[in-house]
Amino acid sequence: MPKILVVDDAMFMRAMLKKLLTEAGFDIAGEAETGRVAVDLYQELKPDLVMMDITMPEMDGLTALKEIVKLDPAAKVVMCTALGQERSVMEAMNAGAKDYILKPFNAEKVVEVLKNASG
Repeated sequence: MPKILVVDDAMFMRAMLKKLLTEAGFDIAGEAETGRVAVDLYQELKPDLVMMDITMPEMDGLTALKEIVKLDPAAKVVMCTALGQERSVMEAMNAGAKDYILKPFNAEKVVEVLKNASG
């Protein structure tokens, strides 16, 4: 199964996602609380997939996505966002994101999107 880097500034979201993804058979490569840490960990861990929150302090998910795609044009990144952030989602898709997931999460949808993105 693909190794996933989980990126979200909220610890409870990372914990929830790790549990959900582990139960679905994914491996967790690591976790990051900011976009800056995500870019560094991407280079270090070489995950198969990144699940990236858009809204974070220090470096947001869009900026981190662009940095990761610069480092690895084949990177597979799925963005997470709240309802009402459609403009950010379109920008992310244009910048190279493979797909997006809306919060609050539907567990089955998360697993389906990540399996499709990793395939």
